[in-house]
Amino acid sequence: MKNQITNAISDFFFEYETPRQVLVRNRRVGVVCRLIQLGVLAYIIGWVFIYEKGYQSTDTAVSSVFTKMKGVGYTNVNGSERVWDVADYVFPPQGDSSFVVMTNYIITEGQKMGKCPELKGKQNCNSDADCEGGSFKRTGHGQMTGVCVKNTTTCEVLAWCPVEDDHNIPDPPLLMSAENYTLFIKNSVTFPLFGVTRSNLVEGIDADYISSCLHDPKKAPLCPIFRLGDIVKLSGFSFETIARVGGAIGIVVDWTCNLDVDVKHCKPQYNFHGLYGNPAETDKARASVGYNFRYAKHYMEDKIQKRTLMKVFGIRFDIIVQSLARKFDIIPTLTAIGSGVGIFGVATVVCDLVLLYLLPKREFYKNMKFKYTDTQTQDPDSEAGSTETEASKK
Repeated sequence: MKNQITNAISDFFFEYETPRQVLVRNRRVGVVCRLIQLGVLAYIIGWVFIYEKGYQSTDTAVSSVFTKMKGVGYTNVNGSERVWDVADYVFPPQGDSSFVVMTNYIITEGQKMGKCPELKGKQNCNSDADCEGGSFKRTGHGQMTGVCVKNTTTCEVLAWCPVEDDHNIPDPPLLMSAENYTLFIKNSVTFPLFGVTRSNLVEGIDADYISSCLHDPKKAPLCPIFRLGDIVKLSGFSFETIARVGGAIGIVVDWTCNLDVDVKHCKPQYNFHGLYGNPAETDKARASVGYNFRYAKHYMEDKIQKRTLMKVFGIRFDIIVQSLARKFDIIPTLTAIGSGVGIFGVATVVCDLVLLYLLPKREFYKNMKFKYTDTQTQDPDSEAGSTETEASKK
């Protein structure tokens, strides 16, 4: 028993096994094998290394976005003139990556808390019995008092009076001048894995250039100042259409960088996508079209609290930063090569199947490839006995 264990340990450490190989001279099998190997080689070189960049490690960026709007608008509604600046038409005003530019509005001035008839179509009635006192309607403006106002045939409500009438949206939009507003985007990205920080104000973008440039996909693709009308056009929308009822546009800042070359070649690309707000097409069938919200400005008049209600229609801009940086790394390179070498084994498997199961001489090839032994008739000590006998004779 001790000798068997010693022999087993000795064989494990001091013997080497190699698979038996058979050289088959067959044109069909040889061509199939080489074609498969060429296909695998093309996959490794073309797909893994060239297309997927399997020799590089990747990292995504940590980014920040700062925006600034410029431009002045003018309206004249029923003889009331007004100039609108950035503080009036941008929400929120902090310069976030997601903001709204007002392009149209409905204003209800001088509202105060009191009792007044509900808007037509919100809660119609023929008698007081149709108006349940103390109840609310989801689309109404306030709490019903239980009184039916005869001259309007609507229920009386406790609300901010007079109630807002938003049935008629101004057309054309009141702030069509927003088409000429400009948007400045300042974006910085950091790839922490590679320790690289970049800004969209790349080499050559200085104060003099910014003061005179305007973004154009062909002539000035790196200019960070955008005209709103151009953004809407590049997103596939009509400015007058989207300005009337509002919508949403996505501005994608794409940082796809190969850091194996000089870092100055890492530059952003700007893409524009219309996300929502094209009522001229399929949006007509939808229940809600466009983008709008309300806000109120409260004030005191003769010791009575009043407010001016604004229903704002605008274009929402969402600035989205996409990033992917690549750089050579020996670990993914060796991993890609190792997996490719492993795939080469497919050729051996396919050729073995052809040899052993499809060719006319498959039995001959089986006998050449496999060595058969009969374990029932073989004496396990015969080899050792013959060795010992030959040693004693010597």
